Amino acid sequence: MKNFSFFRNTGASTLTFRMWQFTGSAIINLVIFALLAAYLSPLVYMVATALKEKKQFSDSSAPLYPAQQVEFEVEGKRYPVMLVPINDEIRELAMVNRSRIDAEFIDPANPEAGLIHWDGNWRQLKHVYIPKATFDNFTTLWVNAKFPLTVKNTLIIAIISEVGVLLASIAVAYGFSRFRIPGGKWLFLLLIATILIPQSITLVPTYFVYVRVFEWNGTWFPLIVPHFFGNAIYIFLLRQNFKSIPRDLDEAAMLDGAGPLRILFSIILPQAIPAVATVALLHFFYTWNELRLASLYLGIVPNLRTVSFNVQTYQTLAFTPETLQAGALLVMIVPVLVLFVFQRFFMQDMVVTGMEK
Repeated sequence: MKNFSFFRNTGASTLTFRMWQFTGSAIINLVIFALLAAYLSPLVYMVATALKEKKQFSDSSAPLYPAQQVEFEVEGKRYPVMLVPINDEIRELAMVNRSRIDAEFIDPANPEAGLIHWDGNWRQLKHVYIPKATFDNFTTLWVNAKFPLTVKNTLIIAIISEVGVLLASIAVAYGFSRFRIPGGKWLFLLLIATILIPQSITLVPTYFVYVRVFEWNGTWFPLIVPHFFGNAIYIFLLRQNFKSIPRDLDEAAMLDGAGPLRILFSIILPQAIPAVATVALLHFFYTWNELRLASLYLGIVPNLRTVSFNVQTYQTLAFTPETLQAGALLVMIVPVLVLFVFQRFFMQDMVVTGMEK
């Protein structure tokens, strides 16, 4: 009402106000779509590159979209069709002979007409392309990079470490949120402070312990065992969520004779499913994309490598743009599918600091 009264006082009509409101909304939507297009443009480039043939990268005149060079068969041999300027017109002709200063062509539409001589540098001519996507890059990478084996290895590591990190993080978060621990506040601050320690600082001592003391080099243990001691970030998220659950429910369960474990499994966890699902997804994404530790401990055992490390290794040995982007897409597809399936749990009604996010 205030907006309408303002326009009445200034002599503007209701129609003018609505047009102004529509224009403002249209500009905001246009800006949002422009930002979204800029954000998604690298992904579009990845998909387009992964679907291209190798020949397309060696031709500077090739289109940006996946396409195939047009060829014409003459006496069992295939020749490229090119755009040739002849008599003030551009014709699509198949180049059958070439030299440094001239070339000979055949008209695919009228091959009986014979050879057409053209003077000039044939390297300046452009090839004719038709839109065509190829999945050969994916099939080649799938076979040569041993994708089924590495995906199985990664899923085994992810599932086992997922169980460990959830059990440990839930237990520690439950203790910090529901029990009076001597010096518990300082212990929790010390736990949070470990988040600030860069992983590169602890890499050398942990490598010495795992390799020299436990002799775990070439095994999955360095990638699995540490997660059974919890994760500071996950403990923080779960502890804040557990603290938001009223203690009255705990007291009511205690009056019915429920113990701490019964309260955890019957009262706390059913109400913290979104938080637990979020932690599970975050850990799965971390395990799936983990590269540094896998390359450090699994480099000597090819059959135990994870999918990210194996794709990276294959791309290093046989680097081409199309296989690089195809490998990136193959690595990305599983986390995207997992997130799509469990999206209704991801960050749903999660309480971080006492306020719903």
